[in-house]
Amino acid sequence: MSESHMKIPGAIYGEKLEVMRARLQSRRRTVNAIALTLSLAAMAFGLLWLVWILFTTLQLGVGGLSVQLFTQSTPPPNTDGGGLANAIVGSLMLVVIATFVGTPIGILAGVYLAEYGQKSWLASVTRFINDILLSAPSIVVGLFVYALAVAKMGHFSGWAGVISLALLQIPIVIRTTENMLKLVPNALREAAFALGTPKWKMVMSITLKASVAGIITGVLLAVARIAGETAPLLFTALSNQFFSWDMNQPMANLPVTIFKFAMSPFAQWQSLAWAGVFLITLGVLGLNILARTVFSKK
Repeated sequence: MSESHMKIPGAIYGEKLEVMRARLQSRRRTVNAIALTLSLAAMAFGLLWLVWILFTTLQLGVGGLSVQLFTQSTPPPNTDGGGLANAIVGSLMLVVIATFVGTPIGILAGVYLAEYGQKSWLASVTRFINDILLSAPSIVVGLFVYALAVAKMGHFSGWAGVISLALLQIPIVIRTTENMLKLVPNALREAAFALGTPKWKMVMSITLKASVAGIITGVLLAVARIAGETAPLLFTALSNQFFSWDMNQPMANLPVTIFKFAMSPFAQWQSLAWAGVFLITLGVLGLNILARTVFSKK
């Protein structure tokens, strides 16, 4: 058999291999184009609603801004004037106190899970309970605090609202703190131990310091969630038509006031409700921008 006849099977095999490779590459390009198109469509769909919500909030909220909004309390029904001073101060008090209560507990629990407990049975139980609290509806937390505190005290109060908001904040801080600490390389821990550093000092000086930006971001995410929560406050702090600093009494707050005013048939109250929505949105956005700017420089 001649040499040319012996090369024919090899040439045919090579041609088939090239055809199969071309088909495979064409299929990959098609699948990639479809996946990219669907991803872009999903992103555009999400951004459409986000931009729409922000535009509506800006359009309707700016019109309700005035000096009286920050200096006067909520007005009676169907009357001109009035503002949201009592609701703004009440919300700030509830959110700030809840953050001071929930943040240390969440950070300490996250440090235990990442640095001390790790794979112990207590850590596993804590993670399981934390996952349940992360996915629990806020109204369930509100009802729990209502049965635990409000029903026993016999009246609504700002402290009950603080407890409910702190319970919503703690799981987020725990999860963020644990995840951020796990991202710190073990080589840093081993180097500190090799130099004779106690574990508590290693955690304070190395792991927490290395992950502080992520932890603060998690705290801000938790603040962003509780700042607009309405359901738990309906069962705990309720609301107050007048200005009050007494945390033992019902406390005015923006979410409940927005809910009440937005559902009313009075145009004045609806305008104040949109102004309140704009203030909450602006506050949360400002906190996130400030945190990213400060910690990105560090």
